[in-house]
Amino acid sequence: MTERTERASVLASLRHRSFRNLVFGRTLTHWANSMAPIALAFAVLDMTGSAVDVGIVVGSRSVANVLLVLFGGVLADWVPRALILQGSSLSAATVQAAVAVVLLTDSASLGVLILLSVVNGAVAAVSMPASASLVPQTVPAGELRAANALSRMGVNTGMIVGASFGGMITSVFGPGWGMAANAVVFAAAALAYHGVRVPRTKRAPGAPSQPLRELREGWTEFTARTWVWVVVLQFFVVNAVAAGGIQVLGPTIANSTYGRTAWGLVLATQMAGALIGGFLVGRSRSRHALRIGVAVVALDALPLIALAETAPLALLVLAMFVNGLALEQFGVAWDVSLQENVPPDRLARVYSYDMLGSILALPVGEMSAGVLAERFGSRATLLGGVCLVVSVTVAALCSKDVRSLTVRAGHADAEAPGATAAGAASGTAAPTEPTRDPAG
Repeated sequence: MTERTERASVLASLRHRSFRNLVFGRTLTHWANSMAPIALAFAVLDMTGSAVDVGIVVGSRSVANVLLVLFGGVLADWVPRALILQGSSLSAATVQAAVAVVLLTDSASLGVLILLSVVNGAVAAVSMPASASLVPQTVPAGELRAANALSRMGVNTGMIVGASFGGMITSVFGPGWGMAANAVVFAAAALAYHGVRVPRTKRAPGAPSQPLRELREGWTEFTARTWVWVVVLQFFVVNAVAAGGIQVLGPTIANSTYGRTAWGLVLATQMAGALIGGFLVGRSRSRHALRIGVAVVALDALPLIALAETAPLALLVLAMFVNGLALEQFGVAWDVSLQENVPPDRLARVYSYDMLGSILALPVGEMSAGVLAERFGSRATLLGGVCLVVSVTVAALCSKDVRSLTVRAGHADAEAPGATAAGAASGTAAPTEPTRDPAG
């Protein structure tokens, strides 16, 4: 296959209108989500000058995520997912506009910002499972791997642009205008999601309608597949280590060595690696994608080693770039594995349990990293994290279910667009539409 043909196959999914709109909407959503913490943090610092207050305001969003992400999974398996994304984006735009108003009119208080941050976190929690589980409804099964790679490339692009744009507009015009711009981007995302037209997911006959029963059913699906909960446990540890090592100890070390500007370059390089990784994995034809993806997660240790040893900046940048490549390899393999093997009417709930594990890991890592660094030193704490990442990756690979799971044949040779991957996995006919605009 020539390079031009391979590139065309990676981009082929963009011919589906609903998928294009979904990718555009997700890109804008992550653009907005990357802008908001920057503007909000500077707003709090302008008000109180307290890093503790910044943590309370930003952390309140994560608390709402944890409390409501499972409900979001239930909702996304009952309500049309595109409709959820439209509504959540409009709600987020409204909340961020309210934050902008109170900041620009000098009427903001810490309590108001905490309240609005909680509301914003609740909106995000409801939308996350819907966003993740919508892809299989917008593309044929044979294009699922490339479609997930493209979708994640859009997400990474949005994060890079959002962080850069958020920092620029906040420093030049102030946090209030930063939040106003944030509201506009969320509103644009809602318009993009309005163009996602897919049939509703078909429910199994006699499916329960009570939230607690829905959650139990989702938990049954989650625990029934050993490879699912093994990998989620692996990433609970990996995410906790990364949150503490990169988000807490990283800036602390950089502040006294590399400098703040250089640290921004380091983080951007990781996202650049993820962008390129998304393109490469979209061209991959490996049938053991999950096994490879789980294995390369061990490369998450490279930036931790570089920070622990205060390596030259060029080596740290290279480590973060490779880390970005590796995580994107895993990310696409994980999405495809879930979408192929979990019934479509339960997929969002399984995603919600996966997301809950990831969200819970973040405060664990962030809160413990500083305490451990004070007790044992940053170097020992980071190298301890390296041991945890490698050990938990080896443990995950000891699972036969993880090693043996394969990508369905339709992803090596494109299938006719008659069924989505998730539908094939569940043994049910997947919904189709006349314009052949399924999922993302």
